Amino acid sequence: MFFKRIETKGLAHYSYVLADGNQGIVIDPRRDVDVYLDLAKENSFQIKYVLETHRNEDYVVGSTKIASLTSAEIYHADRELDYKYGNELKEGKRYKFGGYEIKAINTPGHTPDSFSFVLYNKEDEPWMVFTGDVLFAGDVGRVDFLGEDMIEEMAGRLYDSIYGKILPLGDEVLLWPAHGTGSACGSKIADRKWTTIGLEKKLNHQLNYERRDSFIKEVAEMRDKPNYFKKMEKINLEDNSQKDIPFIEPLTPPEFEEISQKDDTVILDTRKETAFAAAHIGDSLFIWEDRLAKFAGWFLPLDKKILLVSDNNYPQSELETLYRMGFDNLGGYLKGDLLSWHMTGRKSEAVNMVNVTTACSIIDKRDVAYLLDVRKEKELEKGGKILGADNIPLQQLPDNTVDIPEDKEIYIFCSSGVRSMIAASLLRKKGYHKLNVILGGIQNWNSKSCPLEK
Repeated sequence: MFFKRIETKGLAHYSYVLADGNQGIVIDPRRDVDVYLDLAKENSFQIKYVLETHRNEDYVVGSTKIASLTSAEIYHADRELDYKYGNELKEGKRYKFGGYEIKAINTPGHTPDSFSFVLYNKEDEPWMVFTGDVLFAGDVGRVDFLGEDMIEEMAGRLYDSIYGKILPLGDEVLLWPAHGTGSACGSKIADRKWTTIGLEKKLNHQLNYERRDSFIKEVAEMRDKPNYFKKMEKINLEDNSQKDIPFIEPLTPPEFEEISQKDDTVILDTRKETAFAAAHIGDSLFIWEDRLAKFAGWFLPLDKKILLVSDNNYPQSELETLYRMGFDNLGGYLKGDLLSWHMTGRKSEAVNMVNVTTACSIIDKRDVAYLLDVRKEKELEKGGKILGADNIPLQQLPDNTVDIPEDKEIYIFCSSGVRSMIAASLLRKKGYHKLNVILGGIQNWNSKSCPLEK
């Protein structure tokens, strides 16, 4: 049997391809589907089925795209939703490919009607289980998408699905979730790409509750959600087969400037934080290319045309990430980077960067300086708090600036400096100008003269 896990970095998404003989199955495909079609061609099989574990919130699925290019049948979960494509999954139905079968088992909890898929070996014994967002390595799925009124009910359903249907499959069964560490769909996902039900029972503390109500109390937690999740919930009910990764035009500085001055545009700068700090086009949103998948959904507006400033000659990597997240409204990219911008005499802005030695002295100058820590609460508990700093987690910053003074120098901390630069760009767009980012963030905050609050 052919088996392949496809990892989409940044989104920490896993999809799977299985085949036997000349028939194959794809589980939870991403939007750019060439990787699945190429595997089918290289290994001489046809994609017979595309199976979805649930309606996804964090990326655009590629099911309809695959079906438009092959004869594959699509089966989706969450049957109560208004899907415009595919067929409903049904409890216990088996999908045969070659000499193997996959069985659909209803495992609600993360979503109201999500499914997992059990692959049986030729002796008809459970061999693998594909759990979607119900069960991860080291974590279980979120249960807060239907709101606080439903959160305990959804947590109870999740318990019943995991403890009643997945764990009884057997300790030796290989477990394949839809996400790895770094995904917005789980806060405690372990960096464990290979796992089994037995290993999770040993290492995942959420699988060791003797009481259902104790499990519910543990996982029934409302969490922050990126703005784009709402868009994904709509997109992933539609036929997305007609859109490919877009080609965008290079724009000269005059062309870029003209378009950027319109109200329906946003400038996204994906260069490294030090390059952005040195010089950037005014009113730009900074998100480093390597963190684009993690933060674009939080801060990119859904209704504006995106103009790119990139370190790359052509921003292919950024386009792939934005495409997978449903950001299709792209207006072009700056040809020649900031060098061409400056060579035409156009103005740029900068963000001051200071080292830890300089930042240490700021603690004694609270009358003229404001310290802003944009780490999450759990990071503060683990790494320590900066004395005298206000804490506003980065994802909550856009809606919580009322207490940030405009007349003081603002010094921004995170764990490394990247999130601090995102914060600086967000504050600059809101009219703040006395901005300073601490180089290296809390990782360099190790001087005895700058103690941490434990």
